[in-house]
Amino acid sequence: MKVASGLATGARPVAELAQEAVANALAVAGVDRADNVLLFLSRDYARNPQPAVLAAARAAGCLSVCGCTASGLLTERGWQLDQSAAAVLILSATDFAAPPDDLLLSFSSHSLLPFGWQADTPRAGFLDSDGMAWSHGRVAEQGCAELRLPGVRARPIQSTGMRILGEAQNVEQSRGYELQRVGGHRAIDSLLRALPPDLREHPPWHQIAVLRHAAEPGIAILAANGDGSLMLAEALAPGEPIVWAIRQPLAAEQEIRALFASQREIQAPPAFALMFSCIGRGPLFYGNDDRDLLAFRERFPDTPLLGAYGTGQIIHRAGSNQLYHNAVLTLLYESAHV
Repeated sequence: MKVASGLATGARPVAELAQEAVANALAVAGVDRADNVLLFLSRDYARNPQPAVLAAARAAGCLSVCGCTASGLLTERGWQLDQSAAAVLILSATDFAAPPDDLLLSFSSHSLLPFGWQADTPRAGFLDSDGMAWSHGRVAEQGCAELRLPGVRARPIQSTGMRILGEAQNVEQSRGYELQRVGGHRAIDSLLRALPPDLREHPPWHQIAVLRHAAEPGIAILAANGDGSLMLAEALAPGEPIVWAIRQPLAAEQEIRALFASQREIQAPPAFALMFSCIGRGPLFYGNDDRDLLAFRERFPDTPLLGAYGTGQIIHRAGSNQLYHNAVLTLLYESAHV
C-alpha cells in the first residue's frame, strides 16, 4: 500500500487547488493513480465544492473521494488557516477489504451530532457547522459523509486538553440549566475555590468547563448569575458528581505529548494518521503554532498525516459516539493484516 498527503494553497477557492494537492501526493507516493482519496477543503469552498471534488477524482483516477469543508487544514508538513486550501491523503494498491468492525470515518456539516450517529456503529471524525460534505465523488445532500478505509485499522488517541481542578464534588441543588450549589457552596464559590488564585478575580469563562467524568465532553459555562448560580449548556441533576476543569495551552500540550509517548508498543511507524482538531485549539489556542501537530511530528516523524480543524470532534467512548469540543482526535492507522 502506498500512502501520501498533499496540500495546496492559493488566493481563491478554485478546483485547480484540489488537483494540485492530489498531484503532489501522487508524486510523493510514486504512483500514477489512487484507489481512495480523503479530501478536505477550506471553508470558502462551501458555496460550490463539487468542481474541486471532481478535479480531485480526475487527478487521482478514482471516484472514491470522501471528505468535507473545514475551518482549517493540516498535513505533516504544516497547517493552513487563512488561505484557500485543499488537503488530501491518497491510498493506492489497497488489496484488502475494510475491516467491518473498524471505526467508521464520519464527517458532518450539521451543528449537532446527527441523531442516527449517536448510538449506531462506532465512529470517528469531525463536524464543521454550515459546511459541505461529499462521498463517492459527489456532494452529500444531507450534509454527512462516511467511509471505512480498506486494509487498515485505526488506533484512536483522544486529547481533551482539560486540566482537572480539585476533586469531584456532588451537585446539591440545580434548577434546569442553573447550577446552584456544589459541595456545600454556591456554584460560583465552589468554582472560585478550585481556580488558581491569579484567575479568581477575572475567570476565563470560555476556558472553564464542568465535567461529569474526566474523559467526557465538557459542559460550557454560559453565564454567572447574581445569586451565585451558574448557567450551563447542559442540565445537571442533584447528586451527580462533577469536577471543574480548565483549558490551558501548557497542560494541553503536556497531555498530548504523554498520550503519544504512551504508544510505545508500536513497533513500526503507523502507515499514516488522521488528526481532527478544534478551531479553538491549534494555532489559535497555542498562540504561535500548532503544538499538537509538533508533538505528532516529533513522535512519528515521516508518517503521512491529514487533518482538519472543525467545530466538533466525533469520538467513540463508553459504547456511544459523542461530540467533543476543543479536543484533538488522532487516528493512527496500521495494517489490519499483519
